[in-house]
Amino acid sequence: MTGSQRPELSRRALIGTGLAVGATALTVAGSGTAWATQRPSTARPTARGRAYAFLAAAMDAYPEHGGVRLAQSYTDQAGLFSTAFTYDNALAVLAHLASRTADGHARAVTLGDALLYAQAHDPVYDDGRLRQAYNVGPYTFYDGSPQPDGFVRADGTVNVGTQFGFTGTAVGDMAWAGIALSTLAGRTGKRRFLTGAVRIGEWIERVGRTDEPLGGYKFGVDGAGEKLPFTSTEHNTDLVGLFGRLARLTGDRIWLERRARAAAFVRKMWEPSQGFFYTGTNDGVTINKSPIPEDTQTWTHLALSSPAHSRSLDWATAELAVLDTADRPNSKLPTGQAYEGVTFSSASLLADEDSPIAPGQPKPDRNGVWFEGTAHLALALRHRHAPGDEARARRLIASIERAQDLLGPGQTVGGRALPARSGVVSASSPLDTGFGFGYYPYRHTGATAWYLLAAARANPLEA
Repeated sequence: MTGSQRPELSRRALIGTGLAVGATALTVAGSGTAWATQRPSTARPTARGRAYAFLAAAMDAYPEHGGVRLAQSYTDQAGLFSTAFTYDNALAVLAHLASRTADGHARAVTLGDALLYAQAHDPVYDDGRLRQAYNVGPYTFYDGSPQPDGFVRADGTVNVGTQFGFTGTAVGDMAWAGIALSTLAGRTGKRRFLTGAVRIGEWIERVGRTDEPLGGYKFGVDGAGEKLPFTSTEHNTDLVGLFGRLARLTGDRIWLERRARAAAFVRKMWEPSQGFFYTGTNDGVTINKSPIPEDTQTWTHLALSSPAHSRSLDWATAELAVLDTADRPNSKLPTGQAYEGVTFSSASLLADEDSPIAPGQPKPDRNGVWFEGTAHLALALRHRHAPGDEARARRLIASIERAQDLLGPGQTVGGRALPARSGVVSASSPLDTGFGFGYYPYRHTGATAWYLLAAARANPLEA
């Protein structure tokens, strides 16, 4: 894959190849094959309504392949075809539940059942794991080879994302799937969702637990099933949320011990002199001091609710703030547009603007806004609710909503046109994360879901 055909790689798109990140319409319920249509309306859709329309379009892009389905993560223009990342779909479940509507409930159940189906119908494993990503519709790969299957293959197994190597399993992705399933269990009372979430938690305990000096839970396994040596602050933060939920729903105190273990690792990553969290460790002994990512500042607050560590939000607000304008080097914004928010990490602000992010990719804009992270920060500020936090959060959300209105026009999912002005792009301009990959102006299920969670004040990491 060369030139313009080289696909975008997401932060969640690296473990299948052994790479790692230091951080890291209405529808019927269930998984039937009936498809309902949008009722006509003369009312102008709200920003949140248009975001939900995008999530629905990403979920309904391949109706000819049955009702057991996940949502495509990025628009077709990103070059990842019908890839559905487990992380993005977990977020979609949570965003749909945050809508508090019958349609949202039905869609969340359908996506949750698809995650359970993947857990039970993996082509190789039957140990509770989920893969990093799946294919959910047919396409022709770059080398001309046809990929005719949807999410469920003819033999009943799920269509694992082998073309891009998305076959590994990260603890963080598993944790988010477990959070989604446990939230469904609490909302629906259905035992199957709790059973699936517990299976995920037990897999993490077996595979991820480490007795290295810094403790916590390791990164996961690559596509060959080999354990990865890294331990991520982000992943252990996710586990604080998951294990807390499992403790509450099961009544089993073992989950409190596991939650405490993950939380202890996170607190060891705290830098008190400047008020931020480091990204993690490569060897279980030495803390990685750079780059410093955004999500380890905001998710830690959402999971721990610790006043002693809430300065991490101030650090992210001040140190990762960016303003992307059309006259910036390498900006992709139309003339006259500007967006504020935060970038991915401290390294993003130092990116070499004279060199491509990766072979075949564009040059980065140091001031590119990472809209998913901007939504993280908006939600965390609303959760903290210190003086000035709500005003800052509203300003960030307004920036995201302008981006949904104006950025990424003409993009498609499964070859189908999207509803007008629906879906949030992952970045305002090409953005170098500092972890070996970038984000680009493609509409994205994950970024859209985080916007909806921030707009609804719904904290997904709260047990």
